[in-house]
Amino acid sequence: MRRLTTGLARSGIGVLISLVCVYLVLRGVDLGQTARIVGGARLPWLGLAVAAGIADLFFRALRWQQLIAPIRPVPLRRLSGYMLVGYLANNVLPARLGELVRSHYLGDREGISRSATLGTVVVERVVDTVVLVGIGAAAILVLNIRGVVVSAILVGIALAGLLVVALAVALAAHRLPGAGRAAAFLGRWPRVMHVALRLRDGLRVAALPRTIAASAILSVAAWGCTVVAVLAAGQALGMQLTVGEGALLAAGTNLATAVPSGPGYLGTFEYAGKTIAVAFGLPAARGLALALLIHFLTLAVTSTGGVVALVRLGWQQRGPAASRQDSRTGDPSGPNPGALNA
Repeated sequence: MRRLTTGLARSGIGVLISLVCVYLVLRGVDLGQTARIVGGARLPWLGLAVAAGIADLFFRALRWQQLIAPIRPVPLRRLSGYMLVGYLANNVLPARLGELVRSHYLGDREGISRSATLGTVVVERVVDTVVLVGIGAAAILVLNIRGVVVSAILVGIALAGLLVVALAVALAAHRLPGAGRAAAFLGRWPRVMHVALRLRDGLRVAALPRTIAASAILSVAAWGCTVVAVLAAGQALGMQLTVGEGALLAAGTNLATAVPSGPGYLGTFEYAGKTIAVAFGLPAARGLALALLIHFLTLAVTSTGGVVALVRLGWQQRGPAASRQDSRTGDPSGPNPGALNA
């Protein structure tokens, strides 16, 4: 009951934040003009935006495969399906709960600890945030933009730094003073101790230089595709965006999705997109039209992929045959020690 109450409270806060952002976005905007701009979108450019979005997802799947490999290799076709199901869940559930869904889904299907899988997702988020903040900061320097957008990127830089420090502390926790007493205290609750250890197994991939370097390179490739998608969406609406403007829009709107919000990041995405577009000179109606189109295309591509993956993979748990195979091969939730120590 307590867990349900906490979940409902978090969902309620997310929905409230979305409603506030929707009010701020719609205030003082000619919605009729916005609708006419979106309605005049040119299909060839929309096709390019969708293609770039699909390429973005491909690089993200490759990145997660790199992070999972030290624990247990997973074929890209299946892993991309698990990722897309998680993205679909993010689109329909508040507060990014889809990250938990994909961790559970992969762990259940592949016999990997769900906590260890969640650890790799945490590492992925840290790498992604650091790369995204770097792109946003570079775009601001190129465009020489000031005001609230700069403040938001500075907050992002601080957040990225905190995430890196928190990850480093989590990896070195067993060496810190008082670690023995903390372990003895947690030992009173074996289940909690087990989850903590498995989560650390997933986080330990952050200590593998080659894995992190490959993840960072794939993150840059993925966000490069996102920038292309943003530029194509702008062209579809007759807006000639520069690469710097496209990069800032990609970075700012996606950093905004880190804020707990309603399903599909409704409101927070549009507020960030409109604010950034206005900062580099677009009228509010055109800025909102661009943000709406980018958001719609993102949700359409990820949701379609998620539905296809869910139909292909199904939702049922692993069958008895898979469970018997896991029992023959040992602990299904443990990491690959050789890979993690390589």
